[in-house]
Amino acid sequence: MSDHGSHHSHSTSPENQAPARTLDAHTERYARRTAGMTASEIRALFAVASRPEVVSLAGGMPNLAALPLESLSGEIARLIAEDGQAALQYGSAQGVGQLREQICEIMELEGISAHSDDVMVTVGSQMAMDLVTRIFVDPGDVVLAEGPTFVGALGSFTAYQADVVHVDMDDDGMQPEALRQTIDEVHRQGKRIKFLYTIPNFHNPAGVTLAVERRSEILEICASNGILVLEDNPYGLLGFDGQTYPSLRSQDPDNVVYLGSFSKTFASGLRVGWVLAPHAVRERLVLAAESATLCPPTLNQMIVSRYLSTHDWKGQIKVFREQYRERRDAMLGALEQHMPAGSDWTHPEGGFYVWFTAPEGIDTKEMLPRAVNQRVAYASGTGFYADGFGNRQMRLSFCYPTPERIREGVRRLANTVTDELDLVRTFGPTGKRPATGPQTPSPDTA
Repeated sequence: MSDHGSHHSHSTSPENQAPARTLDAHTERYARRTAGMTASEIRALFAVASRPEVVSLAGGMPNLAALPLESLSGEIARLIAEDGQAALQYGSAQGVGQLREQICEIMELEGISAHSDDVMVTVGSQMAMDLVTRIFVDPGDVVLAEGPTFVGALGSFTAYQADVVHVDMDDDGMQPEALRQTIDEVHRQGKRIKFLYTIPNFHNPAGVTLAVERRSEILEICASNGILVLEDNPYGLLGFDGQTYPSLRSQDPDNVVYLGSFSKTFASGLRVGWVLAPHAVRERLVLAAESATLCPPTLNQMIVSRYLSTHDWKGQIKVFREQYRERRDAMLGALEQHMPAGSDWTHPEGGFYVWFTAPEGIDTKEMLPRAVNQRVAYASGTGFYADGFGNRQMRLSFCYPTPERIREGVRRLANTVTDELDLVRTFGPTGKRPATGPQTPSPDTA
């Protein structure tokens, strides 16, 4: 029920009706682009799903219990005591210089050679994605993205009235031939493609990694068609065997804008990410950032910088990798043990997610309330597509719960899927729902 609908249910007195009329008037004044902003339909369920008895396999929350919180608290206290006047003051829209230099050192691990002048610190990589979309996309422009893709990206693209067109993936990531066909089809329709958005490593939500031999081919396809590449790489250092892949940016610095984040390798709550862009693009991004936030939070940036300076951050990432690998193994083992025939899932080599396909006839969005009733939650697949696809899919996150909780959550989920299959066999599959399109992101679907 809408907020103003609930006002009417309390009272019909004129003074209580006034706010509703005012709200309706404001709604009529909204810009046309707000029509694409729809709240996630599962947010209400997550109020229930956050209860301790519910195993949530939905949110992509990092396991912060692995961080050295005691030594971090001491460093943050010293930071305030020693550099408080700088840390608590306005800063540059481009970000703290020392942190930008440290970011360049981090990117070297994936083959990127960059100058700190071309790095801009952002409030998470979500802000960078939003700014890139703002400076490149006019209403009706096409953005290409893997199908499925990250909810937060879809939220940004649709907010700027982009037409998102998906490119098919398989277990080796985006298919170059599918990319060529998609580009040709969009051009036949007379539409303009502004950029390709891709998550090449340990994809969110699909859990797959773009094969190394495909990377140069995809870059060549985009360059020859005048299409910018937006590379989103929050998980690249979280490969379970310790392997890092050559970034797309390292292979084509002139045509790739690279997004990075400390949310998955340090602390998501600090909201510190970055964008590395060709110089002319970086200048426009800084201007766009100034109009949005004036400057990113200096304190948060200095906390990250001090952490990188004083802690063994590479050793910490190794701890994260080992913990997430153990959790991945727990999830894959439980899926193998409990899920009914007709189920399928990806086998991630890093990151946070498994992409699960339910047996034919099951609609994971329709099933979600019944799963929550069985005290398990997941992110249904339709939220990761712009066109209403994904009703048989779900994203399962293994990053946050303990291995024991993961096994129990998968067991409950398998029971729910089995019960749903029984319903389908008895009453037939749920009728095909109309395409709902993307929804705005939330922490539940990060």
